[in-house]
Amino acid sequence: MASRDARHQNTSTDPNLSSFLQHLAYERRLSPHTLAGYRHDLGEFWDWLQSNNIDDCSRVDTLHVRSYVATRHRQGLAPKSLQRHLSAIRGLYRFLMREGRVGANPADGVRAPKVERRLPHTLNVDQLARLLELPGQGILDIRDRAIMELFYSSGLRLAELHGLDLDHLATSDQLLQITGKGKKTRRVPVGRMARSALERWLTIRPEIAGAGEPALFVSRRGTRLSGRAIEARLRLRAIQQGMPSHVHPHMLRHSFASHLLESSGDLRAVQELLGHADIATTQVYTHLDFQHLAQVYDQAHPRARRKT
Repeated sequence: MASRDARHQNTSTDPNLSSFLQHLAYERRLSPHTLAGYRHDLGEFWDWLQSNNIDDCSRVDTLHVRSYVATRHRQGLAPKSLQRHLSAIRGLYRFLMREGRVGANPADGVRAPKVERRLPHTLNVDQLARLLELPGQGILDIRDRAIMELFYSSGLRLAELHGLDLDHLATSDQLLQITGKGKKTRRVPVGRMARSALERWLTIRPEIAGAGEPALFVSRRGTRLSGRAIEARLRLRAIQQGMPSHVHPHMLRHSFASHLLESSGDLRAVQELLGHADIATTQVYTHLDFQHLAQVYDQAHPRARRKT
């Protein structure tokens, strides 16, 4: 089967598309994978244009873009994929406007169908307590317990925990300095149980850590524990504790945010702790909170309970 990149080599027949792809490759220096995505999505747009007797991107207007989106939607292209296609088309015409080849962006104002919001999966407080009651006093037991406590205590992303070094803990105010997405730093608190678990780990870490190794969490070989290994250990520990086999680091982050918002109601504080640039990203947890309240209502309200 031909690769998706090879299927759309005909984008070179339009000089506007060719110029834009060269701009992405040589000026913006996008990765080969990202560039292949642009070539694929714009190639499908170009195929549609040609099927409608349009052989010049500069002749495209807003009605054409709307018709393309409607056609692809009827063909079953998912809303999220349509949003990606529209993003590529907008990028193309922003470039062409900058180059003076078109006077307006025909994709501006065109919207894809709304993506159905999927609520993040979380563990409830009882499930978290059971997961964190990890038995055993071996080195890996102590390390894994510290990892899970820190995930839940501070709402860290996998990459953030994986990148932690010893000197990130060197603060007297019990705050942890995190480098998150976009190289942005933030400071997050470390809860009492997580601090206790970390202290136990730090006392035995020298037994397996390599000389001069800066990583906070290390493997049996004494080197930084990889992100994939962290995921695998959490999945294993969850199974051992009788939890769903799909427990993953981001589920602990989701649980942290949901439980904190449920208790405090302070959306801005949760946004800061999670390191979200846009509060709209954090607002998904309000839906979880209302979902929980609705369940409590259904179970407790005299006029909502089902008769037995």
